[in-house]
Formats: sequence, C-alpha cells, structure tokens
Amino acid sequence: MNMHTAIDPADSVEAAPAPRASAARRAAWIGLPLVAVIGAATLLHREQPAVAAPPAPTVTVAPPLQRTVAEWDDYVGRFEPSRSVEVRPRVSGAISAVHFTDGATVRAGQLLFTIDQRPFAAALAEAQAGVATARSDLLLARANLDRAGRLVAEDAVSKGELDQLTARVRAAGAQLAAAEARVRARALDMEFTQVRAPIAGRVSDRRIDPGNLVAGGDTSGTLLTTINALDPIYFAFDGSEALFLKNKRARAAGVSAPEVDVRLQDEGDYRWHGRLDFTDNGLDSRSGTIRSRAVLRNPDQFLTPGMFGNMRLASGATTRALLVPDAAVQTDQARKTLLTVGADGTVTAKPVTLGPVLAGLRIVRSGISPSDRVVISGTQMAMPGTKVQVRSGTIAPASGGDAPPGAAPITGEATFTS
Repeated sequence: MNMHTAIDPADSVEAAPAPRASAARRAAWIGLPLVAVIGAATLLHREQPAVAAPPAPTVTVAPPLQRTVAEWDDYVGRFEPSRSVEVRPRVSGAISAVHFTDGATVRAGQLLFTIDQRPFAAALAEAQAGVATARSDLLLARANLDRAGRLVAEDAVSKGELDQLTARVRAAGAQLAAAEARVRARALDMEFTQVRAPIAGRVSDRRIDPGNLVAGGDTSGTLLTTINALDPIYFAFDGSEALFLKNKRARAAGVSAPEVDVRLQDEGDYRWHGRLDFTDNGLDSRSGTIRSRAVLRNPDQFLTPGMFGNMRLASGATTRALLVPDAAVQTDQARKTLLTVGADGTVTAKPVTLGPVLAGLRIVRSGISPSDRVVISGTQMAMPGTKVQVRSGTIAPASGGDAPPGAAPITGEATFTS
C-alpha cells in the first residue's frame, strides 16, 4: 500500500521568498557603515581650512662700507746685516790676548786680539838699523863725489872715475829708499799684531783662544771672529714677476719710492718701517723671482740677521674702496658673487672682483655700487630670484684687523688712510 504525504499549497508559497529577504537585510547592514564613513569624510573635508603659504625669509642688508685705503703687496723675507766682516789676522803668530766679550757691540777701530809682538819688534829694529847703514853709505858716496868734482878742473880725476862716483851715489840713495821701505813694512807687521774691528757692529764669539797659533793672510788666514753691522739692517726678499711688473709700472706712473712695513713672526702689527733701496738687475730664470732689499733703522739692534719677517710693500696710490664682510662672499664655480636685494625685495647675485682682506672686511674692486643693499646675514636663506624681507644692518671693520678664518687667499694687503 502506497502512502503519500499531503503538502499544503499555502505553506509552499510563503517559504520561497525567505532567502531574498535575508540578503536584503545583510546589504542594509553592510551599507550603513559605508554611508557613515563617506559622510564623516565629507564633513571633515568641509571643516579643514586651506594651508597658508610660508612667509618670505628675513635677511640683514647693508650698503658697502666706503673707505680710503692704501693697498700693499705682501712678502716673506729674512733680515741680513748691512755690512759683514770676517776678522782674520794679517800676520802669523801666537794669540797673546783677547780684548772683547763674545756677542758684544764693538766700535770701529776697537782692539779685539793681540798677537805676540816680540818677533815683529825685532824685525822692525833690524830694518831700522838697515836704514842707518844705507844712510851712512849714501853720505860717504856723496862726499867722494864732491871731492872728485873739485879735482876735475885740475885733471886729477878722470871722467870715467867721476861717472863711477856719481853712479855710487845713486845706488846708495836707492839702498836707503829700500831700507826705509823695509822699515815701513816691519812697522805695518807690528801694527797688524793688534787686530782691530774694521767696522762697528755686533761681534760674534772668539774662534781662537789665547795661546793658539794663527796663520796670517787675506783670505786664507785663520778666522778669528765675525762682525755684523746691524744699524741699519737689510730685509731681503724675493718677489714674483707679476708683483715686480706691478711695482715697476707704479714707479713709471710717477708713484714715489715705496716704503715698507715689517712685522716679526710673533707680532700682530707692522712696527718696523723702512724703504726699498735695491732691486736686482735680473730675474732668476729657474724660479721666475727677483731679489730685492729694504733698509730699516735698528738703533737698539733688536733685529738680528737670519730672522724671518712679513713685509708689506706699497703697490700704488690710495684709492676709495668698497668693503663687505668676507662671509657675505659667495662662490659660484670659478667666480665670486655677492647677493643684493632690490627695491621690490628680489634677491640678485652680482659677480664681483675681490681684493685683499682688511680688518676682517673684503675689498671689492668691481661688481657692486655704493648704493647696493648687500646681504650680510642670512645668505643661506636667500636664493637669487626669490623675494625676501629685509632688516637694516651696518658694516664695520673688526677691531683686531685680522682676516677671518677661511678667508679666500688674495695676494696683497691694504691699510686704512682715512
């Protein structure tokens, strides 16, 4: 027997839509957070204000400092004595005494050494005796000639004998002259036993002590000591061909003879003053330099030969110069520039030609005008072509007068004249 299950048509109709209703509810739950997120994002976008542009940077500007300066060329050199003498004996003998203190200042003609005089005194006495003998011979020859002259009229003396007597007088006169010359030579030897200072100056130490034998001679004699004349004193230096031409053209233009200022290695200022007195007659073909010399007063003999010094030599007439802080100079590849600010606040880079550093400031030979506003602080924030805000500053020389660290090396120096 077959059994069948009866199904109510109403039940089948209501059960079919159930899956679609569930899907709709899930979609509603998923869309709700999405709408909330979109709404929140829209609200935030409407409430956020617009970002303002950053303000223009502020830099310090100032017109270049105008001062009258005299430019110098800088040299390094060494002091030399104005005169130097090697003291050597003129005669040979034993040193019997030394009459000076090592390193003392001596005057010209001062006694320095004494050589044993006894051998030379004996030689002088012998020469003087020779003069007496020669003078006696001359007197005898003249007497014989006079006697023969009186007998010629009586034909008691032949003409030949008279000629012989005349010749004997002349020979005796010559012998007397030779004897007198030997006396003068022996007297000079006696004088040379006293070795005196040929010039005034500072003497070195004695090279020979008393009791030692010395050899006389002009250049081969024993060196006893040396003397250097220190007042005035020379300052010798070598200059390049470019600096030589620069000064040569300045002299040709009528600039007066240059003065020099020198400072020592431990001095900050140029306290020694003199003038250029010698330039060599040619350049060294190997180094391309020319040797020159300045002369300086040294009354207290503080300056000593062999000391190094820095010298500045006037290279031309005084000029009106523009000066800016060396830190304001910018390097653009192979050229130097300065940043300036126009009336509308725009930054402009101007190529410049630089001179030496003076009192911490760099001389600008060309490229800017006295009315330019130069950026002296804040250069790292100022870019050419951009606009900046400015505040006024001033440019003043440094009290110490030294170049700032890292200053670009430019040959030469300068000093203020007003």
